[in-house]
Amino acid sequence: MTPTVMLERIRDFCHKQPLARRLLRLYHLLWACMAAWWFDYPSRKLVVVGVTGTKGKTTTTEMIYTILRAAGYKTALTNTIHFVIDGQEERNLFKMTMPGRGFLQKFLAKALAEGATHAVVEMTSLGAVVHRHYGIELDGFVFTMLEPEHIEAHGSFEAYRKAKRRLLDSLIISSKLHRFVVANADDEEGKWYLAERSGIRAIPFSLKEVRFLREDGNGSEFVYNNQRYTLALPGRAAVANALAAVKVAEALGVPPAVAKQALANLTKIPGRLERVVFEEWAEQDVEVVVDYAHTPESLRALYQAFPGKTLVCVLGSCGGGRDRWKRPRMAEVADAHCAAVYLTDEDPYDEDPREIIEDLRAGIRNQTPIIELDRHQAILRAVVEAPKGSVVVLSGKGTDPYIMGPRGSKIPWSDAAVAREALRERAARAQ
Repeated sequence: MTPTVMLERIRDFCHKQPLARRLLRLYHLLWACMAAWWFDYPSRKLVVVGVTGTKGKTTTTEMIYTILRAAGYKTALTNTIHFVIDGQEERNLFKMTMPGRGFLQKFLAKALAEGATHAVVEMTSLGAVVHRHYGIELDGFVFTMLEPEHIEAHGSFEAYRKAKRRLLDSLIISSKLHRFVVANADDEEGKWYLAERSGIRAIPFSLKEVRFLREDGNGSEFVYNNQRYTLALPGRAAVANALAAVKVAEALGVPPAVAKQALANLTKIPGRLERVVFEEWAEQDVEVVVDYAHTPESLRALYQAFPGKTLVCVLGSCGGGRDRWKRPRMAEVADAHCAAVYLTDEDPYDEDPREIIEDLRAGIRNQTPIIELDRHQAILRAVVEAPKGSVVVLSGKGTDPYIMGPRGSKIPWSDAAVAREALRERAARAQ
């Protein structure tokens, strides 16, 4: 038995036993406390903004980071995609947004030592449960939206909601003087985050205040607070994320013109509505998009970002052994929006991949899905077989660096790399 497999089995046991679960959480709390002390509380010497929500977290952190750098601040960023200090990037290979054992405190200390003045931190409910946020004192906090997710991991939707709310403690107990919370006023849960709290300024944002000038698969143009914005990222979800970033910029004193130009220059976020191009094929006749969408609503928003387009989708659902409830619902969304649906692996873990596919297939009633368990082959087929002018949407993985298999095994992976390979094959066949 490898150390990785042994660790996975120990974790499984601890999560199933109430006493062991409490001891495990105490262990993580001690780690967080010791790390904050050992690295001398680096967040106290930085301007730190935390971002949470069921979806939109990563995109919002990227937007805030881009704006702050455009404003001349040396900024650090930690999220699901990567760890960055003023442009120097290290890919996140942990398959978790908030790594443990003091990683975040060590990262913030490194950023501080390298001259950073600001930091943007993506924060998750799973990280909150094991106290990964503890000791990170925030100046600002962003809430994007809430919908059911990680139900098996938390035990219930209410427990998931409470874990998200616990992240706000990093702002409430922070020693910073000018604290603020930015929250989505269009989301019912946003009202809780915007409630009056001593010493914290509540800043709402809402799509209802936006006047759209253009919306299509190439992005959008809109007017907000008498400023005209251009986004290269399509979809209203991207616009909502941009509003959150703009509000953070305002709270931190960044001129609106700087924020507007920074967002206009942000043309690509890895694994988030990422367009894949085979540069040697000037006449590429299909679009290929890689996105992390992994809930029914985020999947619907993804498909709706390409109005009037013929969609071909590669769908794998969530990882094995979790959130089984959403599999048919995600397939139902794909069935309603896509001309062709390819069902495949995503992260089966220890669950039989064929059972996952059957759960997915239960949600498809209007067409016969194409089943290809090998994700590599599914992407190749989808791209090569897609009709001209269509959009091939690869959802669920985003920038995930591995496909997780049984007994802790993992296969190095990149949806974008396989998509480029598929486009090369399509180009060769077109000659």
